[in-house]
Amino acid sequence: MIRRRTLLAAAGGTVLGSALATGTAHADATVAVNPNTSYGSWEGWGTSLAWWANVFGARDDFADIFFTTRSTTYNGTSLPGLGLNIARYNLGGCSWNSVNGETMVASANIPAFKQIEGFWQDWNNEDPTSSAWKWTADANQRAMLVKAAARGATTELFANSPMWWMCSNHNPSGAPGGGNNLQSWNYRQHASHLAAVALYAKNNWGVNFATVEAFNEPSSSWWTATGTQEGCHVDATVQSAVLPYLRSELNTRGLTGTKIAASDETSYDLARTTWNSFSATTKGYVNRVNVHGYQGSSGRRDLLYTDVVTTAGKALWNSETGDNDGTGYTLAFNLLYDFRWLHPTAWVYWQVMDPSSNWAMIAYDATTLAAGAVQRKYYTMAQFSRHIRPGMKILDTGVSYAVAAHDASAKRLVIVALNTSTSAQTLTFDLSSFTTATGGTGGLVPRWNTVPSGGDAYKAYADTYVSAKKVSVPFAAQAVQTLQIDGVTI
Repeated sequence: MIRRRTLLAAAGGTVLGSALATGTAHADATVAVNPNTSYGSWEGWGTSLAWWANVFGARDDFADIFFTTRSTTYNGTSLPGLGLNIARYNLGGCSWNSVNGETMVASANIPAFKQIEGFWQDWNNEDPTSSAWKWTADANQRAMLVKAAARGATTELFANSPMWWMCSNHNPSGAPGGGNNLQSWNYRQHASHLAAVALYAKNNWGVNFATVEAFNEPSSSWWTATGTQEGCHVDATVQSAVLPYLRSELNTRGLTGTKIAASDETSYDLARTTWNSFSATTKGYVNRVNVHGYQGSSGRRDLLYTDVVTTAGKALWNSETGDNDGTGYTLAFNLLYDFRWLHPTAWVYWQVMDPSSNWAMIAYDATTLAAGAVQRKYYTMAQFSRHIRPGMKILDTGVSYAVAAHDASAKRLVIVALNTSTSAQTLTFDLSSFTTATGGTGGLVPRWNTVPSGGDAYKAYADTYVSAKKVSVPFAAQAVQTLQIDGVTI
């Protein structure tokens, strides 16, 4: 997965396209925040649980570190909790039983911690109370799911692959040539598995999945029988056939309020292609479009937003993204591009813990599975997730290197900005369009600073003030800073 996504990012380049590549800060600049243009109410920040929770799901310290804003001691260091409030639970496609003499075919290249055990293990009986279902499966990931939900996280159920026995070659890593691998006679069964788990979770785990997503990067062709994880190619025609089954299976179980997300395509452009290939009827089954951010800073985010939000009136999430830059600079750069052009209402990092230190926020050893070092990327994430909180309104800044979020009840404006230059610069934020913008006592504006190359790592400062509805802040090269401006009303 890491190799595949690194290559994809490299192929995508680092420019969003000539139509959009504007607003990059290379010198001292002034940013006027516009309170009259809002891109919706922020829903939150999240992570997928597989595969890190399959390793560390029993640990309360990681649950607190990722799903609260409390400070938690880890390896002798006090970490500021990231405050993630979205947990995506991966319904597995693996099991090691035999059914009528048939067994799962596993890729020789998939490590054990990426094999997620599913619950419906015998196709002969669809009754979830029968012995065909193993509800003790996937104990570690389930444990973290429950911990996250108990800490207030919204949850989503998704599948990287259907159960192995639903796959044409019984291999949940993919077909030999990367083509469709969900058997046509199992379209409904895949939907039934998802719906049955959603109901069981509600009744037995105290977890009420807000959404269910049946696919994961389904139009991509890299899901092959020799892959390193679970995956399944499901083209748009097959997706259209599965979605009505999913709605029906959820409704049959009384889960009429559980929404459907689709299709978790790997890139902004591919998501748009898939969405526009759906009929009006198929689109009607989808409550929210999920897209992955592996195009990096490329792709027409703006057109996807127009097609999904403006034209179709659907919600839009960046439901999975990650990068191979351990400094956190790329994370901040691409996230701010999302705020400028995609306008999602939630943003989900793929693996907060990963064997690759560059992809991870906290690394772990792939062989020993021992937890390791906190990466600088962790502190970059904290700049956003600890301050832009659910319920805030995302306001227009007109640039792709700064985001503004307003909490009306607290009369607070949060700005997170990135110096995209390799030289130091001063950014001035113009708040003259707000009714009031006073700052705290004496005009104080608390700020937090992270420098990807080293030095400050989410360091707090109390040396900045509002003056005539303007705030000027010096930025080190490629630094990301968060400003908390109180006394701000619209």
